[in-house]
Amino acid sequence: MADVQTIVSNAFLKQKSDALVAVGVIVVVMMLIIPLPTFLLDTFMAINLVLSLLIILITLYSHRALDFSVFPTLLLVVTIFGLALNVSSTRLILAMGHKFDGKLIRAFASFVVGTRGAEGLVIGFIIFIIIIAVQFIVITKGATRIAEVAARFTLDALPGKQMAIEAEYNSGSISEEEATRRKNDLQREVDFYGAMDGASKFVSGNVKVGILITLINMIGGMIVGMSLHGENLSTAINTYIALTIGDGLVSQFPALLVSTATGLIVTRAVSDGSFGSDVTKQFSRQSRIYWIAAFFLVVLSFLPGFPWYILFPMGVLFAYFAYTLGKKEAAPTQAEGKAAKARPKEAQAEISPVVPLDPISLELGYGLIPLVDKDQGAELLDRITRIRKETALDIGLVVPRIRIIDNMRLDPSEYCIKIKGVEVGKGSLRLGSYLAINPGKVKEEVPGEPTRDPAFGLPALWILEEDRDRAERAGYTVVDPPSIIATHLTEIIKRHAAEILGRQELQAILDTLKKDYPAVVEDVLKHLNLGEIQKVLQGLLRERVSIRNTVAILETLADYGAITKDIPFLIEKVRQALARQICQQYADESKTLRVFTLHPKLEQMIVDSRVETAGGLIAGLKPEVHRKWINSLANAIRTGQEQGYFPIILCSEAARPLVRSSTARDFPDLVVLSVPEIVPDVKLEALGEIKLEG
Repeated sequence: MADVQTIVSNAFLKQKSDALVAVGVIVVVMMLIIPLPTFLLDTFMAINLVLSLLIILITLYSHRALDFSVFPTLLLVVTIFGLALNVSSTRLILAMGHKFDGKLIRAFASFVVGTRGAEGLVIGFIIFIIIIAVQFIVITKGATRIAEVAARFTLDALPGKQMAIEAEYNSGSISEEEATRRKNDLQREVDFYGAMDGASKFVSGNVKVGILITLINMIGGMIVGMSLHGENLSTAINTYIALTIGDGLVSQFPALLVSTATGLIVTRAVSDGSFGSDVTKQFSRQSRIYWIAAFFLVVLSFLPGFPWYILFPMGVLFAYFAYTLGKKEAAPTQAEGKAAKARPKEAQAEISPVVPLDPISLELGYGLIPLVDKDQGAELLDRITRIRKETALDIGLVVPRIRIIDNMRLDPSEYCIKIKGVEVGKGSLRLGSYLAINPGKVKEEVPGEPTRDPAFGLPALWILEEDRDRAERAGYTVVDPPSIIATHLTEIIKRHAAEILGRQELQAILDTLKKDYPAVVEDVLKHLNLGEIQKVLQGLLRERVSIRNTVAILETLADYGAITKDIPFLIEKVRQALARQICQQYADESKTLRVFTLHPKLEQMIVDSRVETAGGLIAGLKPEVHRKWINSLANAIRTGQEQGYFPIILCSEAARPLVRSSTARDFPDLVVLSVPEIVPDVKLEALGEIKLEG
């Protein structure tokens, strides 16, 4: 109930404040048209004074410029309000002459100046000129320049800050909500300084108009007083010059406060606290500077003609402040010394014993930063997000957030992909150009600079945008720079998925499955530990078998894990459980697999060479036999590729892991299937039989 009342109360206050602002704006506009009685004029001038004072106080106590983000708009409103008061006061002064009874203007014309008569007029005019000069030449010009520079540098720094936020989000350092909040703050900061760049012109314009209004009031007052009111020259001067000076002072004093606030708020970019706290902190860091100041003041007090009764007490005061500050500086040092003696072994305990590495990172040369710049589309950021989703659907592995950082050690056009701090891929791009990849069926050549596709090593050309359509018609596959990095990154993830899957990632998978399939998870963990399950999944990922059907994988492991913990055997049984998925991955639209088979003698030779190592099963063929085997396989693969088919080897269950291990170095993308992995509804077409030459 209390929460409901609070919400209703806040809504009511919001509506009330909005209504007051609307009424205030209407009143300001009406002041330009309707004459005001002097009582209301004094009231509004007092409000203007207090409002200006509040503005500068809020500025002083704000920790960041964004804490007072309404300032640019408020600056416009206050400026219009002050000008409306100027118009109203000018109307009343010219209309009433010496009968004008505005108390604030009369007070500023006499009390602030300090004397009456001609002397007071001269002093008041000089004070007015000084205030105008200080405001226009010093404060306003400086604030305007700072606002321009702050706006430009804030805008220039935007891409780097956005990339830093994306990098922290991709690395998992911050949540999505925190990243969104930081981006919104960053956008508000850019908008604020951009608005301040324009709003600072209101201040300079206000000063210029104030000078113009003052001159018009003096000249117009003399003319009106002598011609319309029949006053003599002396009376007109005493009346209109005095009232004009009072009006100028009472209007320019609030403007001076607002100008100062403008200068303060645009110089608060590097502050972490309020102005008062920053001054206190930064003026109390070293005691020696106050000892020097105290010595200087004491020496100065003994020189002839200097006011010793002011300088000597001030020197003593500075010496006392230096002594007090010195004691405060010594206290933490002594405490730290005692702590160090009490705990000598903890002197360097601030360094963490673990320096974590990013699971996956993408490092960019500074010339490629526009690819992640929000103002220029940031296509790469969106594509990386899609890559993580597509990879999860494709291979069943949720890739950790990819950290994007700039690396000054790279060439401007280079990028580098790292897994756990180790480089696994590198490439070079040309922004504004396109990569035309030759898939092997190019009809005609197009002009361009020869290069290689970084993802697959295919021959390619860098071409200009005007040659893009021609290259596509000629049979080239044309891609832009963001697509090059995205494709390369996708290929790297698939190729190194086994390295990305750690035990912590596996535990997260099991924790998620346990909510819906608790029996499956509990059953498999009875027979196999995390490390053994991890090795099986890594074995599947190395051959690009999706582990998305995790439930089927775990059920198979639970079935056979009770019999044996032989990892190669378990991998083969899981592959057979995923047979339909594997066949669909490589079969064509007619559900046909085109394969090469092995000569029985060759297959038996490979099986007989079986050697068990700590890293798994390998084929221990003699070097000359292995060389013949690889040559024969290379010829078969070349034959299949010439016919337009992807190379697939079909062999027995016993030979499959050995065939795969013996060819992994020379043909990392070779697909090796066993007979039990072929489902009944998939047709087989033999492209040939591989046997050793000679």
